[in-house]
Amino acid sequence: MNLRMVGFSFRTTPIEIREKLAFGPESLRIALERANSELLCETVLLSTCNRVEFYLAGEDVPLPGPKEIAGFLGRIHNVNPVDLENHIYFYDGPAAVRHLFRVTGSLDSMVLGEGQIAAQAKQALESAREGGSVGPMLNALFQHARVVARRIRTETGIAQGHVSVSSLAVDFVREVFDHFADKTVAVIGAGKMGELTLKHLAELKPKRILVTNRSPEKARAIAAGCGGQAVPFEQLDDLLVRSDIVLSTTGANEPIVDQARWQRVRSQRRKGTMVVIDIAVPRDFEPSLHDGETMCLYNIDDLQKVREARIAERRRHIGAAESLVENEVAAFGADWSRRRNGPVIARLTRDFEAKRKVVVEQLMQKIAGRVASEDRATIEGAFRLLQNQFLHGPISALAEETSRPATGQHTLLDALRKLFRIHD
Repeated sequence: MNLRMVGFSFRTTPIEIREKLAFGPESLRIALERANSELLCETVLLSTCNRVEFYLAGEDVPLPGPKEIAGFLGRIHNVNPVDLENHIYFYDGPAAVRHLFRVTGSLDSMVLGEGQIAAQAKQALESAREGGSVGPMLNALFQHARVVARRIRTETGIAQGHVSVSSLAVDFVREVFDHFADKTVAVIGAGKMGELTLKHLAELKPKRILVTNRSPEKARAIAAGCGGQAVPFEQLDDLLVRSDIVLSTTGANEPIVDQARWQRVRSQRRKGTMVVIDIAVPRDFEPSLHDGETMCLYNIDDLQKVREARIAERRRHIGAAESLVENEVAAFGADWSRRRNGPVIARLTRDFEAKRKVVVEQLMQKIAGRVASEDRATIEGAFRLLQNQFLHGPISALAEETSRPATGQHTLLDALRKLFRIHD
């Protein structure tokens, strides 16, 4: 199985680097376009606020390694590849399959059991299809991953309860304020994560909800859904002056609130502490703005601090989910083996069948009239049995090979093709 995953995640890579590697829709399209000409293999790129992972596959082609992917990202994002190499990780063959299944099943997520990553993996596959960078192996792998994610969510208790990035954000707000009837909540940006978090914030029943977005139509739609008020993006300073709690989740490439803007806003505020939940990657607020008094600023990595107690119950189901993953890794390996080896096995069987028939026919012509019809049937059956016994060895060996990681470029399948002169 010529498959590799190379990536970065919140487990190995600080947010300062992850935000430099993040892909928006346009940069993702360009990256997949360039992958076709530079990486020369099947490519699916999974980019979220917590990870950037390349899934690479191909028949009889060398796959890019960590240094090649670091170099590719360096060219795409204009960063020094050397700065990336200490944070990169990779898996090959069945280990790469296992990693994807754990990722889509949310076993490798910041919040155990969250459901958004499965949808993000589905979108990654669709983007790769649109970019023409996906082929048969990754198409089959990501579709199988969707099945695994669904099984984990429905057959284990890993997703029980309401634990998500959005619900954890509310916990931070509660650490600062003990009541919300006089508070103004503002939302900057209106992506999926922003909508989910706003839903949890709205349950606190604040006095007012303000929504701003570069798209006025989007801002109005989100505001209408939560009983809020849309504010033009050009009035961001005024929105910040009026707000007690701010949720920011834009797709901006650089901070939209820096020291200069915050100084202007702070000079006009007559309120106390502002709590900012900045779950954008790259971040929307400069980290230096946090002072614990006028502003309490939390980013997506800070949410890890409160997640442990919330997911204690979910941890009891990790064993069952991991066991399910292992079974599905084996199932995918067997399924891919059938897809990949099937044509060769069918060709090998047809060739032996044709040769057997020729040999048996020649023999029957030589002994014509000297054996009874039942004896002819016995002879034909003996040759067929010999053929099946002869083929059993190579066919079984092909099946066994898929359960072991490849040790070199040439496989048993390659050897069988050459040994029996099987050409596609």
